[in-house]
Amino acid sequence: MILNSKHFELTINRLCYQLIEIHNDFSNTVLIGLQPRGVNLLTRVKKRLEKILEKKVVCGKLDITFYRDDFRRRESTLIPSTTNIDFVIESKNVVLMDDVLYTGRTIRSGLDAMLAFGRPKKVELLTLVDRRFTRDLPIQADYVGKTVDTLVSERVAVEWEEIEGEDKVVLFTPDLDG
Repeated sequence: MILNSKHFELTINRLCYQLIEIHNDFSNTVLIGLQPRGVNLLTRVKKRLEKILEKKVVCGKLDITFYRDDFRRRESTLIPSTTNIDFVIESKNVVLMDDVLYTGRTIRSGLDAMLAFGRPKKVELLTLVDRRFTRDLPIQADYVGKTVDTLVSERVAVEWEEIEGEDKVVLFTPDLDG
């Protein structure tokens, strides 16, 4: 177990205060969660930020399915999620969010997809778990909940109370025998 329920909550809280330190009242900043799992992080961060700031924070959800570089290489068909960005990102500070930063390819896809909505002033990355030493692309997070060193054969699973019944982050080696 990398993060239990208590540490999970403390980590989200710390990330929110780091965002506030940089973005103050969020008057020129928007948050965008990458579908599917980054949206869970976005929802949690948004809820906490709005409680702390006592104001609404502009947020959106971004589907990157058709921007993935492995889109046509997969055996199973990828089913797109919903993009919901009903605001202008032109000249705004954008904080992209995803649950786990691994190779950097998902973030690259998110950057490509985001540019269809305008040219932001600045883009930052927030991730709950950073699996460093495994990048395929030169991408790094500005805000990191937990950094872990992993083997390529290992997996990091972020579980959410709303979906899996408990907040936690687990490192495991998949059973490759079936």
